[in-house]
Amino acid sequence: MEVREPVGFWKRLAAVILDGIVITATIFIFALIVFGEFAAEERLLQVFEGILPIVYYVLLPVIWTGYTIGKRALGIRIVRTDGSQVGLLTMIVREPVSYILYALTFGIGFIASVIMVIARKDKRALHDLLAKTYVTTIPPEPKR
Repeated sequence: MEVREPVGFWKRLAAVILDGIVITATIFIFALIVFGEFAAEERLLQVFEGILPIVYYVLLPVIWTGYTIGKRALGIRIVRTDGSQVGLLTMIVREPVSYILYALTFGIGFIASVIMVIARKDKRALHDLLAKTYVTTIPPEPKR
């Protein structure tokens, strides 16, 4: 395993904030188009609010060589520890499964992850260790 050019806490946090803005704006636009106004009580909107973040954080990096919109804007991406592209199973472990773990530990796992990204040389959080991934500044290999 060779972790090259790992990304630290602040850049990762900035990417998450940008992704949150994208997801929130998408939900708001969806509500405007479907309901004509922001209707938070509508069941369809609640389902969309629940599904969109999962689809965004799990599928987008698989399709887009490890990038989300926030990560792409900051020039960082998720890769497997062997440097290969992340796949669907990897992202399922990295995102929903690890967040369930964070919930089961009442946030202690999340706090540990923040400390790990700050303190570890390879900048890997618990979800990175579980999924065998890391966040890097190395761009993907050009397609031939």
